[in-house]
Amino acid sequence: MGILHDIGKYFLMIKLSFSKTCKREILYKQVFKEINDLILDSIQIVSILSFFIGGVVSIQMALNLENPLLSKTLIGYATRQSVILEFAPTFISIIMAGKVGSYITSSIGTMRVTEQIDALEVMGINSLNYLVFPKVIAMLLYPFIITIAMFLGIIGGLLAMTLTGVPSESYIQGIQMDFESYHITYSYIKTLVFAFVLATVPSYHGYYMKGGALDVGKASTKSFYWTSIIIIILNYIVTQLLLA
Repeated sequence: MGILHDIGKYFLMIKLSFSKTCKREILYKQVFKEINDLILDSIQIVSILSFFIGGVVSIQMALNLENPLLSKTLIGYATRQSVILEFAPTFISIIMAGKVGSYITSSIGTMRVTEQIDALEVMGINSLNYLVFPKVIAMLLYPFIITIAMFLGIIGGLLAMTLTGVPSESYIQGIQMDFESYHITYSYIKTLVFAFVLATVPSYHGYYMKGGALDVGKASTKSFYWTSIIIIILNYIVTQLLLA
């Protein structure tokens, strides 16, 4: 019953976040602040991870395709499919659950501990709309992060193949082979679903946390745990609906 209670409370939080909106000037300022904190500050870690993991994926593919009867173009094809379908949208979202999710939970949780949220309510401001709504809007730019991850993952694979002696022409031909644009659409749909989860689940754990300053860390850990589980479950559901 505890889980059902939390689910109900979560959806009520989302409803309240979109009702009784604050002044536009305040929301605009908050949205741009969240874009900087959640999106722009994440570009560096996403770029580094994407580049090197793309290289690792291509090297592993090359090791498993040592049979001379198999074309080297399959390395580029397999790397492209892995990066676009799973690595960029799902793996990066798990990483972001730790990076962005922990930031959201700790920042809102600290406001709860220091009674800043209570002060907002006393001033007649809808604290959920002020704190959660700008994060949801900012995370609409999350596909921009995933696009960078896709591009750098494939470029990382190209560089790794060049360094290991595989002709770059074969890799590029593999990237272009049997390309389906619907896979990009599927990845972006999945990304937007994950973006909503990344903005709201950590906010829930921060907003409704109880205790003192030491409990902020516990709330961040719990937030990462549940955000990751929800992303994995939704990944299966969305894939089943759109690709199966």
